[in-house]
Amino acid sequence: MRKLIVLIALLALFTVTVSTAQDDAEPEAADPGLITIESSQPVEETVAAIEAALEEAGFIIPLIVDHSANAANVDLELLPTTLIIFGNPNVGTQLMQASRSVAIDLPQKMLVWEDEDGQVYITYNDPQYLAERHGIEGMDELLGNVANALGNFANAGTAADE
Repeated sequence: MRKLIVLIALLALFTVTVSTAQDDAEPEAADPGLITIESSQPVEETVAAIEAALEEAGFIIPLIVDHSANAANVDLELLPTTLIIFGNPNVGTQLMQASRSVAIDLPQKMLVWEDEDGQVYITYNDPQYLAERHGIEGMDELLGNVANALGNFANAGTAADE
């Protein structure tokens, strides 16, 4: 019986320790397949800057989803949370030719969101993670270009207007 009590106590201590460690984690540590950066601008301005950078680069933006507005429409509250869905068929098609399952993660997405402290973040999928997830090989140059482009679009969203 004593062993059982000790085991239960250790299990409870482990659970509290893991829970506390997860609560203290930075947003970018939430998932190894996600890249998260801070923005110094409000969500609306961050979204507008990313949208402008995407349009300037010739990307298609089929949808921008304002999850906060959608929540408000059903009398629920959600901190500012906006999803930008965008793509370039010249790139996406090549990735889908290499692995059809990558289509579940395309078009690309950027999530712009505000935390409880008012800090705004931009989160997007790491292209290398998607390649590993879908078994895409031999496309390092293309994936590097995608990673650079995504980083540039995210950085455009973080820059304050001069």
